[in-house]
Amino acid sequence: MKTTAAVLLELGTPFEIMELELDGPGPGEVLIKYTAAGLCHSDLHLVDGNLPARLPIVGGHEGSGIVEDVGVGVTKVKPGDHVVCSFVPSCGSCRYCSTGRQNLCDMGAMLLDGCMPDGSYRFHMASGLDVGGMCMLGTFSERAVVSQYSVVKIDDWIPLETAVLVGCGVPTGWGTAVNAGEVRPGDTSVIYGAGGLGINAVQGAVKAGAKYVVVVDPVEMKRDAAAKFGATHTFATAEEAAAKVNEITWGQGADQALIFVGTVDETVIQAAAMVIGKGGVVVIAGVSHPEKMTLQWSSCDLVLNEKTIKGTLFGSCNPQYDIIKLLRMYDAGELKLDELVTTTYALEQINQGYQDLVDGKNIRGVIIHG
Repeated sequence: MKTTAAVLLELGTPFEIMELELDGPGPGEVLIKYTAAGLCHSDLHLVDGNLPARLPIVGGHEGSGIVEDVGVGVTKVKPGDHVVCSFVPSCGSCRYCSTGRQNLCDMGAMLLDGCMPDGSYRFHMASGLDVGGMCMLGTFSERAVVSQYSVVKIDDWIPLETAVLVGCGVPTGWGTAVNAGEVRPGDTSVIYGAGGLGINAVQGAVKAGAKYVVVVDPVEMKRDAAAKFGATHTFATAEEAAAKVNEITWGQGADQALIFVGTVDETVIQAAAMVIGKGGVVVIAGVSHPEKMTLQWSSCDLVLNEKTIKGTLFGSCNPQYDIIKLLRMYDAGELKLDELVTTTYALEQINQGYQDLVDGKNIRGVIIHG
């Protein structure tokens, strides 16, 4: 069959809208007609090379839609089911899945190759050239064939245009605060970056009972949004935030510093390291180029004050459980999702959507497939 998709052909170039050939589902695979796709900053890292991927590749790793067909052996879903795709697959049986760390599933090794678990591809150009799918998904396409380990069946009364957000940004932000950061009642949490991930860390920290949620973002619109989502203090600079944290904690420092800036660098890590107090933790959810060494921290400070620094993938969530949990919290009015969407776009407007993200106009943009 044929499908229209946004494809990255070369580093540093815009996505190109083109028609691709799409294979039908093989054993253990699912054909999805996507309803919506989220515009996450991670897909920009395909463009700038901070996430070195095999090219060409169909972008998009936040997706929701309806199952149209399934291959032999698929037991998780059936045609007609509503699903959200998880950018982290979970096979359920590897070392990490079987020890409760489904976000670290061994199948995640294929995410930037864009191939299926058997190493083959489902998208192809007319020339026969194989095209990958971002995170084995390629949600910037009208249709895609994905592994059944990448889909989560959801309640069919939840709008797919809203549910798409829990494929990456919401659980990553929420889980960074609640799981990796272990925010507890009475804590002081500092959040660097209030985009599609950081704004959900605000929701997570508030729900976990943090006394103070301090947000740092240079964009006024994002600071205003963070306040509406429950942040107690917002600042344009890390220096302003550090001064306030010192004041409101009586010099003890923050309990958590959570990093979600678009490209992580030494400056934000050092600011986070200094803002936490004894026993505090820095959690990094953002990325930079894998060859760039961004960590510089005094081992004396680390040891004498028992500070911790750690990374988190997917907010240390379990995709198969937490995606459903978060959607049911939304359904019960306990989690804001509709308010996250700033602008919706057609697939043909994808490059404008990402320009709006870069220009600080969006908390989250969403593509609505026709």
